[in-house]
Amino acid sequence: MTRERIDLDTSLGYLLKEAASALRSAMEDALRPLGMTITHYSCLELLAQRPGLSNSDLARGAFVTRQSMNVLLQTLERDGIVERPDAAPVGKALPTRLTARGLRSLEAASAAVRSVERRMLSGMSDVEQETALHALRSMAHALRG
Repeated sequence: MTRERIDLDTSLGYLLKEAASALRSAMEDALRPLGMTITHYSCLELLAQRPGLSNSDLARGAFVTRQSMNVLLQTLERDGIVERPDAAPVGKALPTRLTARGLRSLEAASAAVRSVERRMLSGMSDVEQETALHALRSMAHALRG
């Protein structure tokens, strides 16, 4: 039986993972001085774009467990970054919203993350960026089936 080998230098999956790892490291470095993690930043960005998301929605969007998101939300609520009602308006989900302090935190974090993304894309033309965006969306869609 012949084993099919993967050439790591040309494997899109491997290169995608390498790029994701480098991006994560650069984002961590950019967010650390702001006292944020990538999950913290992701949560704030999701809430700014989609106010009222539940813990479960935020966990899915930030690629973490519901339990991890709940711990983060409790901390953010205690620190005055987000607010949630005492009781769920419908069902069990507590819709979460950013406070004014949360919006200010997000503004600084977004600037840091944008600078990382600009650095990442600096060697690519607009056409190459558009092609990469389309290709990544297509890959994600194909794997989700």
